[in-house]
Amino acid sequence: MTTATVAVEHDAGARRVTVARSYRFELLKLVSQWRIRLLLLACWIAPALFVAAVSRQSTLPSDTLFGRWMHATGWAGPLVVLGFAGTWALPLLTSVIAGDAFASEDRLGTWRHLLVAVRSPRRIFAAKALSSLTVILLLVAGLACSGAVGGVLAVGNQPLVGLDGHLLAPGDAAGKVFLAWACVLAPTLALAGIGLLGSVTLGRSPMGLLLPALVALAMQLAQMMPLPVAVRLALPGYAFIAWNGLFADPAQLDQLLIGIVVALVWAVATTALAWLLFLRRDFTNPSYDGSGRRAVTGGVLPLAGLLAVTVAVLATTTGATGSGIEQDKVQASLATAFAHLYRVQTDELNRPAVTEDRLKATASCDKGSVKVSAEGPGNDWRCVVTWHLPGVEAAGTAIYQLDVAPDGRFMADGDGPKEVNGYFLVRTPTGDAPNPLWQFDGNVELLATSKG
Repeated sequence: MTTATVAVEHDAGARRVTVARSYRFELLKLVSQWRIRLLLLACWIAPALFVAAVSRQSTLPSDTLFGRWMHATGWAGPLVVLGFAGTWALPLLTSVIAGDAFASEDRLGTWRHLLVAVRSPRRIFAAKALSSLTVILLLVAGLACSGAVGGVLAVGNQPLVGLDGHLLAPGDAAGKVFLAWACVLAPTLALAGIGLLGSVTLGRSPMGLLLPALVALAMQLAQMMPLPVAVRLALPGYAFIAWNGLFADPAQLDQLLIGIVVALVWAVATTALAWLLFLRRDFTNPSYDGSGRRAVTGGVLPLAGLLAVTVAVLATTTGATGSGIEQDKVQASLATAFAHLYRVQTDELNRPAVTEDRLKATASCDKGSVKVSAEGPGNDWRCVVTWHLPGVEAAGTAIYQLDVAPDGRFMADGDGPKEVNGYFLVRTPTGDAPNPLWQFDGNVELLATSKG
């Protein structure tokens, strides 16, 4: 007997355990573990405490996206939690849940008992995959709801400043916050599929448990490198970053939709590979400890091929070349964010209202010097923003130093004149806050056009 069919189908007349009953059994096994209960408790409580505590501090995590706005609105907190979760929490959670789904049976030596009880490897796989998915969804829901509740209770239901400086009404901000959390479910499922694949192929080896976290770490390191746009978009974890496009106006949806589709393709592909390898496994060998050769031929090589095909398809269909960070895109993004935040500053200083159209803000940027091609990431971008006030003949100018990351996010640091983009406190309805034009975040869309 060499496969999952073993002798479990020997009694055709015996009553079969349905997938629903198997699912309930596997779900009960998961939630009865103390570590899973602790994770559920932490995900539903810790984000609220974290957001409430940080929002009360004088120093904010301004190096994180939306961190500088945690004093201004409660909807910034869950986005800060989302950034942390996409980087660390969700990969670790999928490792603990999906990465141990099958390996736990190897460690305990309970496969024979489970096969005799359920009488179908297919139903066992389905039950374990569905129960893992259920727990992961509960953990993600806890992180999202807890962060939102903590932020709103600690700071209030105030408007949120978008990634390009425009104001989102509280209702709109709430909808986009939860939509952003929904979007990261796709890469989370991709990591969960990788965890199932590792748990099946590597058996009781700890590498199966660590595989989703290691893959997520590798993707994070790759996103920090100046990769071509097609390669960056082809990584299944890109949606962990692309959700920030929801907070631009118009929304930068192209990259987000591509990231979600790629992640879902990976989730389906990895789960299907895990299914096939599980059905071919020899359950008669009680000392089975995974197969390195099967992991390479049944996991690594197919996924490497999927990555190569995805890169080729995206390069052909999007026409994206290079880093995607170009001079005209940086200039347009900076000018748009400046115009929006200029209105915010005008309102806070009780000056006459002015619209973005009447400001006619433009930006002129170079990188390093005029002798260096103005493209690609780096912290040596220097920009001069020019705008016109109604009834004032002379144009206003402000200088910014930009640090543009390889994924397109930039941080603009005001470099004068002080009365425009220098550091000073402004009285707001929620208390004193730094000048909104002093430092702010923005985003350069890596693809050529947006259909947002």
